[in-house]
Amino acid sequence: MLRSLLVPRATVRSAFKQQSSLPTVVAPSAIGRLSRRSYATEAEEKDLVIIGGGVAGYVAAIKAAQEGLKVTCIEKRGVLGGTCLNVGCIPSKALLNNSYLYHQILHDTKHRGIEVGDVKLNLEQMMKAKDTSVAGLTKGVEFLFKKNGVEYVKGTGTFTNEHEIKVNLIDGGEQTVRGKNIIIATGSEATPFPGLEIDEKRVITSTGALALEKVPESMIVIGGGIIGLEMGSVWSRLGTKVTVVEFLGQIGGPGMDAEISKSAQKILKKQGMDFKVNTKVMGGDASGDKIKINIEAAKGGKEETLNAEVVLVAIGRRPYTAGLGLENIGLDTDDKGRLVIDSEYRTKIPHIRVIGDCTFGPMLAHKAEEEGVAAVEFIKKGYGHVNYGAIPSVMYTHPEVAWVGQNEQEVKASGVKYNIGTFPFSANSRAKTNMDTDGMVKMIADAETDRILGIHIIGAGAGEMIAEGTLAIEYGASSEDIGRTSHAHPTLSEAFKEAAMATYGKAIHF
Repeated sequence: MLRSLLVPRATVRSAFKQQSSLPTVVAPSAIGRLSRRSYATEAEEKDLVIIGGGVAGYVAAIKAAQEGLKVTCIEKRGVLGGTCLNVGCIPSKALLNNSYLYHQILHDTKHRGIEVGDVKLNLEQMMKAKDTSVAGLTKGVEFLFKKNGVEYVKGTGTFTNEHEIKVNLIDGGEQTVRGKNIIIATGSEATPFPGLEIDEKRVITSTGALALEKVPESMIVIGGGIIGLEMGSVWSRLGTKVTVVEFLGQIGGPGMDAEISKSAQKILKKQGMDFKVNTKVMGGDASGDKIKINIEAAKGGKEETLNAEVVLVAIGRRPYTAGLGLENIGLDTDDKGRLVIDSEYRTKIPHIRVIGDCTFGPMLAHKAEEEGVAAVEFIKKGYGHVNYGAIPSVMYTHPEVAWVGQNEQEVKASGVKYNIGTFPFSANSRAKTNMDTDGMVKMIADAETDRILGIHIIGAGAGEMIAEGTLAIEYGASSEDIGRTSHAHPTLSEAFKEAAMATYGKAIHF
């Protein structure tokens, strides 16, 4: 199977010789005392210094420590886990799960034979449950640092030269950290919308959407990608009238298969969300009681005004490198703000590597984790591997949408002849017993070799099921390989097997 990196990158090699290490100037036991007195200190050179304690950074730190390296991780937030654990993946999934339970109790229990009376939303308690999940996981990562011997420095790091980083400590004072190798893993931030000032109360990003103190009467979501749809669905379930405005002709982003996207939009609309696709936001005014958003057709047309109590700006994220002092070491970013790296995650300064959201590729936590492990392996062993053609994506609405590999529009554009097999959950026995039959599994395979090119799922449990698809693509499986593999009955995963059978032949149960 093809094991090389599957996404082209700019390859920049440098002949700079790594600087020799400096002797220890200050005893480690004295560093803390000096920093508390606000003196700059100089530490022994570590094998690896990581700037950023998010998913990319903390995974790299733990892996490096397991490999026997002396590691320091610098994190300015004061808690580990980055955006994902603190204001992203984890808290959003807590709200998605609990808001779904609330919505299901309200609308989907009577016909199941469950009589429920006087259902009330306690938003404050729902937010506390979310915070409890977050706190437990972030403390767990800090425990793993201690278990593996990773030094954790709480503060903001700035390069002073190619090997030294000055840290403005959260508790006051400064500390100098020196590394033989350095990894930048500073992540990303929400992209602002011109003309709308974010206050995280009325004009919000995903961060504000995770912390609203009351259920708004109405919400406009600018951007119909995964983040906008997930957070929009949370508040829609809790009673908010949600309108999603998307510039493209489909929701879910360009990576989502067009057929699956249409199905998702139809189901979410049935749940109460409104959509305006192929629509451009011209500007907004938040000065009144309601926020006014001016829109028009993406290709031009009559302007329309929408009003809402809250506006969620979800037009994507951008790399975060502010304050790193890149100018002090001669590193530049590209036109998208990303740090340029080669196939071993090295910048033009060979001992400085970059992983996660602040460089190329999809801004996904699991992609960042894989890069964290691979970058450390390059440092320690001289080789590493991430298959960028086998990185799954999941949208945690209900039903969930998940995919891996190429979508149909990408395969068609490539000119490769292909076969498609689909199987609806309406014909799946477990989905029927669960009374949750929306969606389907769709497979795309090379017509000549039968090798799987892409797998797309919309339905309950899609986010779990896609792992089988990712494994299939990683190992170069054919649709017949999957179709001839026994799947337990009755399970939702049988739809996966049946879609594979439909790709190279015919499904049994449809």
